[in-house]
Amino acid sequence: MEALGSKIKDFKLIPSKGGCFELTVDGQLVYSKLKTGQFPDFEEMAEKVGKLVPA
Repeated sequence: MEALGSKIKDFKLIPSKGGCFELTVDGQLVYSKLKTGQFPDFEEMAEKVGKLVPA
């Protein structure tokens, strides 16, 4: 995640209800706990975000 720190300008945590956990990058859905029923693996999400965030 430290490698992404220099690439990410801003991020928001938006509280919700009902066990919702969704990760989006520039409006693109990367992961949805509502669809999978489980929390994501941190390393997997960091890799996916890294591919979507410009260098």
